[in-house]
Amino acid sequence: MSDTISIQKADDDSIEQAVGSVYEAIRDDIISGRLRANERLKVADLAERLGTSTNPVREALQQLRGEGFVMMSPNRGARVRPMDEEFIRDIYEIEMLIEPALTRWFVGMATDDDIAELERIQNEIEANNFVDPVMHGRLDTQFHMVMYGRHYNRHAADLWWKHREILRAISRQYPTTLARRAAVLREHRDLIAAVKAGDADNAAAIVERHVEGSGRHILEQMRAQRRSGDSPRGGKAA
Repeated sequence: MSDTISIQKADDDSIEQAVGSVYEAIRDDIISGRLRANERLKVADLAERLGTSTNPVREALQQLRGEGFVMMSPNRGARVRPMDEEFIRDIYEIEMLIEPALTRWFVGMATDDDIAELERIQNEIEANNFVDPVMHGRLDTQFHMVMYGRHYNRHAADLWWKHREILRAISRQYPTTLARRAAVLREHRDLIAAVKAGDADNAAAIVERHVEGSGRHILEQMRAQRRSGDSPRGGKAA
């Protein structure tokens, strides 16, 4: 009996890993633009391209539907939801609720080592000064992971991560204005000061402004691009 249970568990784990891998591949293709807005998502074609069976693809599409990446209708099947202004607004407004809550918890448990790590990363961010966008993205992720990475509510932390990756991928298509660069650096420094002071309410308010500013900046760039009729920086994804 124990052997049967072990085999079943191994099979379940294998299926779960397959679905997770397919989900991430399709999600990344949607975010990056490799799968275009309103493009038909054919299960058989995706399975062949990803080298898997159709069942993990179907499950992944259902998961992506639940997260708002995929639209499904009886007559048109599964299609890519456009990464439009409404979608971006919905994401950053959700993040404006999640991140302040995660920040309040962090302030209550932050150690001197945590604060020193935030300052170290921020020094590197300022030294880079947005010259290398890839490095900035990596350092910015490290900065916020210090605050949220150990949170007990893994569902909330995972949702933050997924939304952050969406916003980061889309923001890479547009230039960061000088005003937004200055705001990011200032908000990080203000946040560190609030954590040092143990002021959870102020830290949460700063993070809320930080998230809203990032979201609004993306929307402004999207609207500017739409008005000009230009493609995002680097052109449309192939």
